[in-house]
Amino acid sequence: MPQEGMLTVTPEIESLAAVCREHTNIPAELYKEYDVKRGLRDINGVGVLAGLTNISSVISSKVVDGVKVPIPGILRYRGYDINDLVKGFLQDGRKGYEETAYLLLFGRLPNKAELAEFKSLLAKGRTLPTNFTRDVIMKAPSHDIMNKMSRSVLTLASYDDNADDISLPNVLRQCLMLISVFPMIAVYAYHAYNHYERGQSLYIHYPDDTLSTASNFLRMLRPDMKYTPLEAQVLDLALVLHMEHGGGNNSTFTTHVVTSSGTDTYSTIAAALGSLKGPKHGGANIKVVQMFQDMKKQVSDVTDRDAVKAYLRSLLNREVFDRKGLIYGMGHAVYSISDPRAQIFKSFVEKLAHEKGREDDFALYTMVEELAPEVIAEERRIYKGVSANVDFYSGFVYSMLDLPLELYTPMFAIARIVGWSAHRLEELINVDKIIRPAYKNISVQHEYMPLSDR
Repeated sequence: MPQEGMLTVTPEIESLAAVCREHTNIPAELYKEYDVKRGLRDINGVGVLAGLTNISSVISSKVVDGVKVPIPGILRYRGYDINDLVKGFLQDGRKGYEETAYLLLFGRLPNKAELAEFKSLLAKGRTLPTNFTRDVIMKAPSHDIMNKMSRSVLTLASYDDNADDISLPNVLRQCLMLISVFPMIAVYAYHAYNHYERGQSLYIHYPDDTLSTASNFLRMLRPDMKYTPLEAQVLDLALVLHMEHGGGNNSTFTTHVVTSSGTDTYSTIAAALGSLKGPKHGGANIKVVQMFQDMKKQVSDVTDRDAVKAYLRSLLNREVFDRKGLIYGMGHAVYSISDPRAQIFKSFVEKLAHEKGREDDFALYTMVEELAPEVIAEERRIYKGVSANVDFYSGFVYSMLDLPLELYTPMFAIARIVGWSAHRLEELINVDKIIRPAYKNISVQHEYMPLSDR
């Protein structure tokens, strides 16, 4: 039901929308005529070079004898292969979020003393202004936690006496604070929604300074504050894998664009949140889970490969689920042979599935991962290979961790705030020009006509 005082979509507004569409539509052939790369990507999906970065690299091909050849995907944080980083902290039995955050922000791996000091700094930052939870997060609860996070971030500017100071130390202070409080804001916003809109009990658990970011998230979310070591380890791994992914993804590019205007940190991060919220960016893992739920309803025997393959074909033909013609979790704008994040995730997903008694679900995910590229190759003319991306398994992980759907995309934000912060600092340090790309105007000149003659 629309809220009182809010405009609703009426026939009048629908008519105006039609007028808007009629006079705003740009013929598709003009993009080719003027060599405009829609989405800032060429016909092969390669992004238009828009800047330089030290923070991370996404590699999916190499040149052999002058020919571009696809290779298994490589993701590097500050020059370190993500596989090596993950292997390093897992072999030591450590959580990796804080160490990886230090690397992305400061450009080098910390020693033991530096890591301990950084963890202490983040722990000190895990506090919200007095009554902020009551006065901001609890007010106007919503199922849309990303919007609540954006509102909370913008409101935090009101509590900051130096909100507009964009000197490096001050921006770093603001970024570290936001990194620290993002898990609290997301969890508290969910509990407010769950209580006021769903009538469930309200839980507000304070973080524990001795725990990692992943452990604290589970502690604050769950009524009994309990979790297993494997649950915390897998969630920590998810945060590391989602933390950063090159400068060209939509929300990180948004961070560079907004930072270049000289605006404050709170406005910049709120803009990045708005970008990440989009289903074409951060909301994909929700679609993966919902797609599998629909598959189980439509396919009587999900162990039957032919039946599952037929369902996937129906997906591409817009006959089932949301009729968008997509197999969610498959394919990536850059990777073709493999997404290294998905590869790392998969082994831990299997362990968690065993702990949770969901081996059958894991078998189904594995089957779809194998069948989907075959079906896509048969039904689509594609310019590069298709493989499972990180969203394919992350949604499954979150469901096994009993995370509500409303927190799937916020989990992405809790990780990616580190990457956004690193890129904001990089933009401030290296560039002093506002980002202003060119758009070619194709409108026809008109003579003004007086109102009485129209």
